[in-house]
Amino acid sequence: MATLDVRPRLIDALSVLRNRVDAARFPLPLRGAARARRNRDELLAQLDDYVIPRLRSPQAPLLAVIGGSTGAGKSTLVNSLVGRRVSEAGVLRPTTRTPVLVCHPEDVHWFSGPRVLPHLTRVWVPEQDDGGAAEAEEERDCPTAGGGSAAGGYGTYGGGRAASRRAGGGSAARTVRIEADAALPSGVALLDAPDIDSLVARNRELAAELICAADVWVLVTTAARYADAVPWHLLRTAKEYDVTLVTVLDRVPHQIATDISGRYAELLQRAGLGHVPRFTIPELPESAGGGSGLLPATAVAALRDWLERHAKDSAARAAAAERTAAGVIASLRSRLPALAGAAAAQHAAALRLAGRVEEAYERAAERVRQEVAAGEVLSGDARAHWRGHGFGGRSDELLDALTDGLTSLLACAVAEADERAAEAWRRDPAAAEVSLTAAAGAADAGERLGVIVRRWRRCLEELAEEETREARAGQAGERVGSVEPEESAALLATALLGGRRARTAGENLADLLGAQTALRLCDRGARLLTTCLERALDTERDRRLAPLDELTVPPEQQAELIAALSVMQRERKAEQKTWEGRATPPVAAGPMPGTRAEHGAGIERELAKEEVSG
Repeated sequence: MATLDVRPRLIDALSVLRNRVDAARFPLPLRGAARARRNRDELLAQLDDYVIPRLRSPQAPLLAVIGGSTGAGKSTLVNSLVGRRVSEAGVLRPTTRTPVLVCHPEDVHWFSGPRVLPHLTRVWVPEQDDGGAAEAEEERDCPTAGGGSAAGGYGTYGGGRAASRRAGGGSAARTVRIEADAALPSGVALLDAPDIDSLVARNRELAAELICAADVWVLVTTAARYADAVPWHLLRTAKEYDVTLVTVLDRVPHQIATDISGRYAELLQRAGLGHVPRFTIPELPESAGGGSGLLPATAVAALRDWLERHAKDSAARAAAAERTAAGVIASLRSRLPALAGAAAAQHAAALRLAGRVEEAYERAAERVRQEVAAGEVLSGDARAHWRGHGFGGRSDELLDALTDGLTSLLACAVAEADERAAEAWRRDPAAAEVSLTAAAGAADAGERLGVIVRRWRRCLEELAEEETREARAGQAGERVGSVEPEESAALLATALLGGRRARTAGENLADLLGAQTALRLCDRGARLLTTCLERALDTERDRRLAPLDELTVPPEQQAELIAALSVMQRERKAEQKTWEGRATPPVAAGPMPGTRAEHGAGIERELAKEEVSG
């Protein structure tokens, strides 16, 4: 079997695809959004922890992750394969809190750095004899420059960017203990994972991440639980991704061993997994929680032989890694479009919610325009001040009344728009998590609108003063020399806001400043009023949309995911075509002509082409 050979362009394409997946967001509570978030995290885990590291280092040892349900005997199985207690087994659940990775001393350098599982901190322990496991638990973390030595002392290795991405929970849940033992053959490493159905959520999440890093999944179940939903979910996932899979049926009573083993084989056959290597371990005193944690060598001999064969046979080892890596890459053909579809649904929902707000505020703007044209502002106190203005009333009091009336009109329109938008959002499940946040700033709307209207009033007064000064200079009327700018501003505001109720305001302004000056002043004042109304409503609309904008549902998510997938598939086909018909491709992914920067630039150009064509 040919070993993996990957050109730098394929790795670059996968890296870009990984970054696009990492950037995808699914914040709105749509149907399928939670699944999309889980799929995104799973994809990142597989790309970061397995696919890209495996393609960069095809000659690395196989990593066999031992996974299964609570109490299935995973730790006992690992201990028995190694020949000493490296992972604690017992009756208390959950037993495996910190995952344990065991490898041959010659393979330690493959796992000492962030090549795989970069988000987990390495914890090193000295080599133990059979009775030293208890003392090993009293670990004293000591940072070492090169990641430490599994056989040479204690130490830790901290992950990099991936650690900050998926860091969470306590430190015990984010570390992996490294053990080196010459009893394990070089070329394969065992990783004892937490329970996939643990009561502790952090353990379940960590178990899923560890499985995503595996070249080989070793699923451990028991005679009592082999038909449970949790192990079969893992089996179906393994089939979907076409990973290298091994199953272990543990704790099978001697009296019914043939019957149970046959039933399990039949279930695997029905599920299309009849080809999967299956090992049966009988129920023994050592299997119980109070046992020594070590099974007789004969009980695990068949599984150990299988692992040794794949470790020593480079073709078998390459075939296992090739199958799992190729299966995960092939699964991207369906997983990425599904993720892109979820991203498109998020963007469509965000547009729909934003559209409801836009529609509500468009109706509010139309209402304000109609009521201003009808002179609704000139009512109440404003109307009384206008009537008194002709009998010596004060201009500033009239302006105050008009300012307050315009503010009230805008506040009522905004409140109505907010209520209309809120009602539309209440009927839309996508807005469940943003409605309350959006309504938080509504109470201060009157104050914000008052600031904008008062600013408009100052601009109007400055405009009236400017036109009045120019009219005086041109001596456009007998009364121009005695008119006050404040009087012009009051008449102008009344003409703009009074509608049909204040026809005489424009006539009085023309008598004071002249017809041409009055027309010019009214025209400039109308533009100022339009700007004021638009600014006021736009500010409140943006306030209503702010929580939606903060959810970061960019419109290009779908296109970027599909474009990255397209480029990756193209590079994958090109890589396969390059070595088609060759019996023995190169073992390692050596450097290709051109620098990595040149390859990266080429990938970006291909992505740009895909996005444009899409």
